[in-house]
Amino acid sequence: MNKSVLKMTQIAMLAALSLVLVTFVHFPIFPTAPFLEYDMADVPVLIGGFLLGPIEGLAILLVVSVYQAFALGGNGWVGLVMHFVASGLLVVISAVIFRWKKTVASMIIGLILGCIAMTAAMIPMNLTLTVYFLGTPREVVEQMMLPVIIPFNLIKSSANSTLAALVYFPLKRLVKLTEKA
Repeated sequence: MNKSVLKMTQIAMLAALSLVLVTFVHFPIFPTAPFLEYDMADVPVLIGGFLLGPIEGLAILLVVSVYQAFALGGNGWVGLVMHFVASGLLVVISAVIFRWKKTVASMIIGLILGCIAMTAAMIPMNLTLTVYFLGTPREVVEQMMLPVIIPFNLIKSSANSTLAALVYFPLKRLVKLTEKA
């Protein structure tokens, strides 16, 4: 099979899986903030970044971010920007570090740094975009930052990173077999 056709097919399959996950697997973590829902959409995005590269991971992320923002009531363009920037940092940092040296250790380092970057990025985005464009009072956002927003983003990014790492290596073997066929 032509390599570019294979790559496009892999991107499409991972994007479709991400769309299914964001549609059907989402639930609140904190009862005090039911609007903050955990979803597994970043798992196929991360796998795409590891298998195909950071740009391809961002392409998968863009598809799911647009879908989530407009089809699932994800706060329109504000939700799109917040999801794409935060998860984009996670996938790019993780994929770049992993592709530099393809070891379990480099994957773990990349995922940890990506989780930190994602969480850190959500602080100023919540303080600006949520306040100025979603109309939430700044005091409310500030009061939620430490007990809810920061832990939520650490939990979400860590859970998705762990799942992606656990799925990646068995999946990589399967992908190598299909590439040889």
